[in-house]
Amino acid sequence: MLSITQQLKAAESYVFATLAEAGVDWDNADARAFRTRFDAEFPRLFNLFAKLYGEHEDCLDHLATLIGQSLACWQARPDDLKGLDLSREAQPDWFQSNKMLGAFCYVDRYADDLIRLKDHVPYFTDLGITYLHLMPLFDCPAENSDGGYAVSSYRDVRSDLGTMEDLRDLAKTLREAGISLVVDFVFNHTSNEHEWARKAAQGDPEFSDYYWIFEDRRMPDAYERTVREVFPDDHPGAFVQMEDGRWIWTTFHSFQWDLNYSNPAVFRAMSQEMLSLANQGVDLIRMDAVAFIWKRLGTSCESLPEAHLLLQAFNSVCRMAAPSLLFKSEAIVHPDEVVSYIDPKECPISYNPLLMALGWEALATRKVELINQAIARRQPIHPECAWVNYVRSHDDIGWTFADEDAAEFGIVGFEHRRFLNAFYTNRFDGSFARGEPFQFNPKTGDCRVCGTTASLTGIEAGDPGGIDRMILLYSIAFSAGGIPLISLGDEVGQLNDHSYKDHPGQAGDQRWVGRPMRPDGLYDQRDDHTTTAGKIFARMKQLIDARRSAPGLSGNAIRSFNTQNPHVLGYVRNGEGQEIYVLANFADTPQNLDPQRFLETMPRMTDLITGEAFHVRTGVSLGPHQTVWLA
Repeated sequence: MLSITQQLKAAESYVFATLAEAGVDWDNADARAFRTRFDAEFPRLFNLFAKLYGEHEDCLDHLATLIGQSLACWQARPDDLKGLDLSREAQPDWFQSNKMLGAFCYVDRYADDLIRLKDHVPYFTDLGITYLHLMPLFDCPAENSDGGYAVSSYRDVRSDLGTMEDLRDLAKTLREAGISLVVDFVFNHTSNEHEWARKAAQGDPEFSDYYWIFEDRRMPDAYERTVREVFPDDHPGAFVQMEDGRWIWTTFHSFQWDLNYSNPAVFRAMSQEMLSLANQGVDLIRMDAVAFIWKRLGTSCESLPEAHLLLQAFNSVCRMAAPSLLFKSEAIVHPDEVVSYIDPKECPISYNPLLMALGWEALATRKVELINQAIARRQPIHPECAWVNYVRSHDDIGWTFADEDAAEFGIVGFEHRRFLNAFYTNRFDGSFARGEPFQFNPKTGDCRVCGTTASLTGIEAGDPGGIDRMILLYSIAFSAGGIPLISLGDEVGQLNDHSYKDHPGQAGDQRWVGRPMRPDGLYDQRDDHTTTAGKIFARMKQLIDARRSAPGLSGNAIRSFNTQNPHVLGYVRNGEGQEIYVLANFADTPQNLDPQRFLETMPRMTDLITGEAFHVRTGVSLGPHQTVWLA
């Protein structure tokens, strides 16, 4: 039996022999540069490929073809992007800077199309944005597309938004302005209108194997004994019946067909789609629904070990053919599973759904026990990685805390989620929130919550604490370690938009209430400090400027700071020699902190947000919903 080293050498020889037969010429600068990265990365990729596909007779043929395709993508990569590869390799921690600021928007709802979005780049630069996530913009079904997450082509932009050339042009403009472009890579599934899906529906055996398709209900029934229904309102179970009578796996909506990654041809095909996006000038890709990408009978088919191996294999391919491309994981699962995807060799960047959800939880309860626990227990991550900290997403708020964590404080998870749902959909006496329930179940009271930040914090309701609550949540996103993410429109207090009910393709999806059109009138008021929009904008700019001037907010080093006050969150950030104490009062009333809490700090500290001096040895007093960054 061959040793691991012998297997590796044999595989490498086979790959090069196969490429030689295909006419690959290694005697040029591009090929030599690829060869250098290949030599460094191939041992890892071979090991991952063997674990995933070693039982396939043609495993090495697929691997050799993958290397050849990746070399072709590298040779097609524009020179300016190859220059970016070199600069990012020289500074691999570039995304951990305190000057990083993210934002996201829908192209059509913010600027009509990609060409007009370029007109907003000066505003983005003035605001301080360095990372712009454009929500799904690729070709998808005209009506039901799950907000664009049912992709019909990864190589074509939606016709109403522009062309792939327009996207490349925008990416270059953003890059010249110091802004990294982020797009979604929906790789768990395609739409049923994708070319592969159309061929599968016609019975093509090659493309039928790209999906999980079965002739009868025997295997679907077996899988459905252990997998959950994600969207039961759309269809029961995990499978839907095709027009020809066969059954296909659709984890989410019936028009989103799950890809079969147990087929190495699917991995190869999706690797090429990913590298094609990288060559358009995309800097980061949001890896959508990472927990669902591998299936195995008798399991929940979520967060299986092979899902991690797949991510590592995709990452390995990128290190050879698009070295500067980074992955951002999207996993709305148990907090322990969320953290499992955060790794330099997997997804070095990840959304932070727990911090987001528990910020809202603390606003509703006025208590910080759960968010304090999360910061102590789950906020620290690998030093080469970063969270993306957000106040709200394009979708909904799901209460992702672990029941066992809540139980430590005598909180029953199910009942607490019912309370939070009622509170944020204005079904609880005294609520300041005006959210919309998504997928409400009247039998259990379970749902998820949708809405803009301004509507959920009380600004829509005219609550006097609304602006302070909004700034409080963003102050945590800006200071907790990682990349803060703004939903564009939040910085001027954009409210819910109920007009989605008038659009047939959106009327049944309450998430659209939190996806309004760009509020031009509010943006026009942003410099008028007598308006709500102007007040919010001024305070958001204050946070942005304070973060940019605070080297202590670089990286992700964080430790808890026990305020010994149930309403005041505390933690300490430390970076580049600066130590910052973040304090946030979630109560509707002023709160005082004991001087004993500050015996180990400097006696005089300054709030980096306002410049106010604090003589902390006499204690610290915080107003309702006030937050300070003391250094």
